[in-house]
Amino acid sequence: MKGPTLSHASYIHGTSPDEQARLAGLNRLTNADFVAFVDPRPRDRVLEIGCGLGLLAREVAGRLGPGGSVAGVELRPEQIEAGARLAKTAGGAPGPVPVRLVVGDARALPFCDASFDLVYCRYLLEHVADPARVLRESLRVLVPGGRLRVQENDITLVRLDPPCPAFERVWELFAELQRRLGGDALVGRRLFALLRRAGFESVELALAPEVHWHGSPRHEPWVRNLMGNVGGARSGLVGAGLASEREVDAALAELEGLIHEPDASATFSWNRAAARRPA
Repeated sequence: MKGPTLSHASYIHGTSPDEQARLAGLNRLTNADFVAFVDPRPRDRVLEIGCGLGLLAREVAGRLGPGGSVAGVELRPEQIEAGARLAKTAGGAPGPVPVRLVVGDARALPFCDASFDLVYCRYLLEHVADPARVLRESLRVLVPGGRLRVQENDITLVRLDPPCPAFERVWELFAELQRRLGGDALVGRRLFALLRRAGFESVELALAPEVHWHGSPRHEPWVRNLMGNVGGARSGLVGAGLASEREVDAALAELEGLIHEPDASATFSWNRAAARRPA
């Protein structure tokens, strides 16, 4: 759920300060588990496509040793600039591996063939008009035998209890808005076919669950992330005639109630894929 690297699809979330704050919060919730999935090796040359604020790229760099490197490519310079400010605010000594973030387009990555041992992207393919083209570029910049890691959305996998019918209605319209903008909120279910058709081999799929309940430490942050998604798409939903202001407000009110409901729970599953470029 972050910024695109293709100009032919409009990003449903935008890049406002509120959205950048939501992204930073989502990074805090999900980065550690995703870095474990990516499993970088000490001397890997790593590329993140759609690096957004660069927060994840910096965490991956922390897993590398001398000889390793991390690059990130992002379409919108304001995302990279905001991430640099966040990193500066966080302080701390720089890691042993530098992180190089560049402005670029995932359809034509600004790197030579066979430049990386490991390429990953997350919350990206849902926002692009041609995910197959992005994956072919990923294949091109990987060395023979190089590894790809992908995590994506299928937003139909959100489950809330007690039920939130106003949210569920707006959530369906959210997916329709994303489709009209050139993206695909359900792309996670298509990862196997997309990677195989792009030329990858040894494609393996997995689900990464998000399971939260009232009183668990990540319940409120997770539900507020959902609220940020809905609130951030408000103008698009209303402007497209898909939802009214009143409907969006009702969806947000239900989610706010879910935070405080003692019997509430929220579950979701990220779609993951691991693959290799043929040797």
